[in-house]
Amino acid sequence: MKLHGIKVPHKKNTAECPPVRIALPPEVSIPMSMHIGKPAKAVVQKGDEVRVGQLIGEADGFVSSNIHSSVSGKIKAVEERIGSNGAKIVNVVITADGKQTVSDEVVKPEVKDFESFVAAVKKSGVVGLGGAGFPSFVKLSVKDLSKIEAVVINAAECEPYITSDTRTMLDRGDSVFKGIEALRKYLKVKRFIIGIESNKPKSAAFMKELAAKSDGVEVKVLPSIYPQGGEKVLIFNTMGRIVPKGALPIDVGAIVINVTTLAFIADYLETGMPLVEKCITVDGSAVKEPKNVIAPIGTPIEFLLEAAGGCKSEPAKVLYGGPMMGIAVPSLSEPVLKNTNAIIAMDEKEAKPPKTTACIGCGQCTNHCPFRLDPRAIARAYKLNDNGSLEKLCVDLCMECGCCSYVCPANRPLVQTNKLAKARLRGYLIAKKAEAAKEGAK
Repeated sequence: MKLHGIKVPHKKNTAECPPVRIALPPEVSIPMSMHIGKPAKAVVQKGDEVRVGQLIGEADGFVSSNIHSSVSGKIKAVEERIGSNGAKIVNVVITADGKQTVSDEVVKPEVKDFESFVAAVKKSGVVGLGGAGFPSFVKLSVKDLSKIEAVVINAAECEPYITSDTRTMLDRGDSVFKGIEALRKYLKVKRFIIGIESNKPKSAAFMKELAAKSDGVEVKVLPSIYPQGGEKVLIFNTMGRIVPKGALPIDVGAIVINVTTLAFIADYLETGMPLVEKCITVDGSAVKEPKNVIAPIGTPIEFLLEAAGGCKSEPAKVLYGGPMMGIAVPSLSEPVLKNTNAIIAMDEKEAKPPKTTACIGCGQCTNHCPFRLDPRAIARAYKLNDNGSLEKLCVDLCMECGCCSYVCPANRPLVQTNKLAKARLRGYLIAKKAEAAKEGAK
């Protein structure tokens, strides 16, 4: 069986650019929801003094994440703001004092066994740093460790422009392998597979050099086919396993972890400094000097663009993440989030959407879909409000990679329709389940 995908321009303009630390912003705005799951609960209030690494948002549920201050200073406000996704999110706004005084809470964790290791990962506030934002401790909370056959380290970085993971491998390779040793020790894993796309030869060579000194670590150089970094795609291309619908990677013996997430965990175990800053690629057709930068979480996007020399022209669209799966931001005052791995600023020519025409029934969308879904049929079912067909068409399997829209000669917004269809199907299935429960109670 062959998983499908597409060839996209690499545009890895910043691969040779080690990250530079930007000037401290005068103010940061830190949302209490920068992860998949329930928002954290703010544990500070207006007027409080805070320090770097201090807990300001406590995980409020199993699938949630701790949030820490990225600067030292004073709480200016704890207020609701509209996030880039249109939802109201509580933000902790901090006026920085410029001192970057480290909190007394920042201490090296005591890790002795699997339970204390997972607890440390939870305390650190780390989430999937490749863009997904899933709380890492949840992924590592495996009930039966014997089920883990391999840890797949996602170093594919298949989106155009983004090179922050590339810099992790080149600049922090030792941390990556210290993370591997931590997982080996506490999760009792013997096999590790680092999946890297072939367009990163230096990263692959360096990882192979380090892997030669570590037992049970293999580096698989994979074809540069987007979306190679998709979790299920990567598992198939590294382990030859298919994750069935409704199943998790652990059900086929795998755990997938982003390479930068893994490096962070290793650093946290040595320093106790939680997730308070990010390496971010700043690029795009509107950017004067594309580069990788290190910025405190909560830094306004405009400061990142200034650090990259500003814009050559007025950006027509600015994205969190890459051009395939990135989210457009409504304002340059939007903050750097935990899972922000890139800021892409596009000029008018690059951002202008093409004219949409009628579907010609060519089937290219299905031919290139990694999961062989049928976006044409999904679009018809969505238009007809046919929820039963949406369920049969398995639209909930769509990972919104954008391959269908990219190859469509009619330039139809197929991935956007899939996303809307998924939301409608979720509502339908919830109502269907509630109705079944109601009937069963009679």
